[in-house]
Order: sequence, then structure tokens, then C-alpha cells
Amino acid sequence: MTDLRGTVERVAHSIHRRGLTHGRTGNLAVREGDHILVTPTGVSLADVSGADLSVLDAEGHHLDGPPPTKEAFLHVAVLRARPSAHAIVHTHSVHAAALSCLSDLDQEDALPPLTAYYGMRVAPLLVLPYFAPGDKAATYAVQHAATRSHALLLRNHGPVIAGVDLDSALDALEELEHTAQIFFLTSGMRTVPLTTHHLAALQPQTPQEPSA
Repeated sequence: MTDLRGTVERVAHSIHRRGLTHGRTGNLAVREGDHILVTPTGVSLADVSGADLSVLDAEGHHLDGPPPTKEAFLHVAVLRARPSAHAIVHTHSVHAAALSCLSDLDQEDALPPLTAYYGMRVAPLLVLPYFAPGDKAATYAVQHAATRSHALLLRNHGPVIAGVDLDSALDALEELEHTAQIFFLTSGMRTVPLTTHHLAALQPQTPQEPSA
């Protein structure tokens, strides 16, 4: 089993162990060269085996392994839109899923930047319209939104988070879930979100060119 397959197994089990998914919900994907490894359909993340993943080509055609999750097209669309991303995590984590059910969300960023780590790892969180699970009609909306942010929230469903690797995507997913929990805990109270100045200061600084 390759290291990448072992990482998928480790992260899948970690997601389930931390209560970020339930039952047989949630799925993961990673790039492996010209292929995409995806968790199979009907398998709890607690039981995912790195040796038994679905293999897709870059267009989402099933090449090898068990049948992929019916939401594999979400992963393919995001990876197509974000060449720098190499991994996707999709869960139905409780607080993020609850957030996806609220009316009057800011479609361009569903959560206020309540913490520095949310600002660094997640924001902006774009909200997509509702599509039934497995409905490939969502492909265009997901791909278009993914060109603008690595963090998406599917209405009445849950988050889809991209990262340079699975651990980065999981870090962002956990930060989103934590911030959503803070959001609900402080509901009805006055909060002090970070300002645009605070957020800008959190971004990696680009080294300046040496002066002539």
C-alpha cells in the first residue's frame, strides 16, 4: 500500500473517531499522478481501507477498485478547478451541516471571522444552492465556486474543503466545524469578528523584490 493510500485510511479513520461524520456519510479524495483516489460508496469512514479505494481518471471515469462514492463528481469538480489542491474532505459534521440549513446566510462567506484560525484556514466559506446528494447537476456550481475558494458549504448538506494535502484539508474542516460551533454558542450575543485589517495581517507575506 502506498503512503498516499495509507494517508487516506488514517485520515478517514480520524474523521470518524473525532465525530466529524456519522454512519456511512462523508468521503475523501486525493490526486495520485493522473488519477484520483476516492473512498468507495457504502463504506463508513471508520472502515475505509487504503488498499481498497476507488480509482478515477481526471474526468471522473471509474478505472479500478470498488464503485466510488456517489459524490465523487464533487471531488473531481473541485480538483479540476484548483490545480494546486491535491485533496478533498467532504463531511456532514454537525455544526457545519446545521449552518447550511440557516436562512439568510451570506453567500460569499457563511461565517463571520470569529477566530484567527478560521481566517487563516477557511475564509471565505462560499454557500452553494441545494442539490440532492449525488445530483451531478451540482458539478458546474461546485467547479465555479471552487475557483474562488477552497471552502464550500452545500445547502442543507455539509462542507467540501480542498487542501494541498489531506491533513491540510482536515485542519480546515475542523476549524470550520469549531467556528460554526462558536457561532451557535454566541447566537443572539454581540460578537467582535476580526476586521479586514486583522485578516490581511494573517495572510502569508510575499517577499518583496530587492530594490535596484
